[in-house]
Amino acid sequence: MSVKIRLQRHGKKQKPFYWVVAADARSKRDGKYLEKIGTYNPNTNPATIELNIDSAVKWLHNGAQPTDTARAILSYKGALLKHHLDGGIRKGALTQEQADAKLSAWLDAKAGKVDAKKDGLTKAQADAKSKAFKAEQEVNAKRLAAAAKAEADAIAAATPAAEEEVAEAEEAPAAEENNETTEA
Repeated sequence: MSVKIRLQRHGKKQKPFYWVVAADARSKRDGKYLEKIGTYNPNTNPATIELNIDSAVKWLHNGAQPTDTARAILSYKGALLKHHLDGGIRKGALTQEQADAKLSAWLDAKAGKVDAKKDGLTKAQADAKSKAFKAEQEVNAKRLAAAAKAEADAIAAATPAAEEEVAEAEEAPAAEENNETTEA
């Protein structure tokens, strides 16, 4: 029986969620499996991967062949490196302590890269939010200035008409007084 390490799809439409499983190569994609090794959620950024490295390495030692995507996931989490280092231990090129030190150094470096990406995404999101807020403030300031100008124009337009009425009202009594004084 040949064993494959592959993905088993779960989740709903447009929201995939995968189990990483060791399964008989003849079984269906979402069918019977031998062991669940981990999970993979591509919906998050960066993708969330939970993997039992020891179980994956055990299956690799037993001859399981990962699919392309499963190979990428195993490589990303360090299972293939651990499998490679275990081969060096079996041949006598490394000791267990040296292999563990190399694996932990690699995992620390990988964790640093992932954290840097998360920080970069968080910073980019915060920058985009602040730019949108500043743009909204500018639009609101322009809108308030336009409203104030329109109100001032309306007052200015109403003020000359009112001044003309006041001026006409003042001229009319003055003209009546002049007419009265000439008749007397």
